[in-house]
Amino acid sequence: MNEGRAGTEGRAGTEGRTGTEGRTGTEGQWTARSIYFVGLLTAIYALNFLDRQILALVLPSISRELHLRDDVIGLIVGFVFVIFYSIAGVPIARLADRASRRNILAWGLASWSLMTILSGGVTRVWQLIATRFLMGIGEATCIAPSTSLIADLFRPERRALPLAILTSGSSIAALLFFPLAGWISQHYGWRATFMAAGLPGIVLSLTLWLTVREPERAAFANDPARSPQQPFGSTLRYLFGSRAYLLTVAGGACVGISLYASLTWNPSFLTRVHHFTQTQVGSAIGVLRGLLGLTGALLGGYLSERLGSVDTRWRLWTPGLACVLVLPAELLFLLSPTPQWALVGLGLASLFTSMHIGPVYAVCQNVSRPDTRATATATFLLIANLVGQVLGPWIVGVLNVRWAASYGEQAIRYSLIFGAACACLGGLLLIFGASHLRRPAAESITFRERHP
Repeated sequence: MNEGRAGTEGRAGTEGRTGTEGRTGTEGQWTARSIYFVGLLTAIYALNFLDRQILALVLPSISRELHLRDDVIGLIVGFVFVIFYSIAGVPIARLADRASRRNILAWGLASWSLMTILSGGVTRVWQLIATRFLMGIGEATCIAPSTSLIADLFRPERRALPLAILTSGSSIAALLFFPLAGWISQHYGWRATFMAAGLPGIVLSLTLWLTVREPERAAFANDPARSPQQPFGSTLRYLFGSRAYLLTVAGGACVGISLYASLTWNPSFLTRVHHFTQTQVGSAIGVLRGLLGLTGALLGGYLSERLGSVDTRWRLWTPGLACVLVLPAELLFLLSPTPQWALVGLGLASLFTSMHIGPVYAVCQNVSRPDTRATATATFLLIANLVGQVLGPWIVGVLNVRWAASYGEQAIRYSLIFGAACACLGGLLLIFGASHLRRPAAESITFRERHP
């Protein structure tokens, strides 16, 4: 049964053709408040990405000093951080659906920034594991509360672009912070890099606390946002009753394998295969992932929003098609004999990969009720991260060790092809999920009530 055009899926109602509800209000408009809000959240997202990925940049130095094998590194990067990051995200999101999201985000930012600073002082493997574990809990406060905050500032059909701007923080971090971090690492060591990366977060947490007011939450007809929160099991049944959400989660998990395998191992690939220095790695990844990733994030949000106003299915077709194109781009990056063509492939892969994140978060917000928005994003991240961030870095690390006897330093070239294939599979799942998109009736009720 095809449920896409008629939007007959489930219990949540139909996708509006024009999305005109609530146009008398300010939702979906770029006001001074919303611009500042989105800008500040984007800066926090950038630090979230930097503090999480700074370990990948300095891996060669840490592995030499602490005598770590690739499979052990993959275990630390994958299991230790991601498991606690993903699992902690769900109860934090449940709290964010009731309590102040601003306060949760501010405290979380301060805590994970402190753990980043302390990572610069580790001398044993267990200390590195401990700081990554605590950093994971702190960073779990970022994405779900942030997407929920933005959802209360913009209408459903206008969320893809601001959410794309939010997720472009990772590209901004790569463009502005990674080259600087690579320079600090090469000239002052990896310990100084961690400390320099953590300090701005302390300042930004105070800025958020002092300058941002929690926005008014959306409400239902009977105001259930202020009634007792629905049991977690009921919330999950509601979310996974949506085939669009289910396929979005599955697609995001597959793309996550490619994304986090690349984020973890691309610096090592450039060092081993093309003999880049850490400064060169930071500059190459920073410029390419920054400029093209930023372009892709904004382009993905813009196209998803504009094309989605014509046909709702483009809200997932856009990111799905982009993820399919990641495969040929990654193959160009990994198999090119010269660093110049490899960097072309890296740039294209960064462009296509970044196009999916904002639209996917927008779909998570649009298929959920107003009092489950943070939970919807956290549940997506729980599954996508457990699959993507755990399996991606770990499997590539295991393949590196297994194939080292046959290919030596070139083994990483072939190990990373596994992740590229997963990106293509994830894109196909997103494309399949597009036929099941619809707007929840609760959204229409919400905006009609708030703007009668």
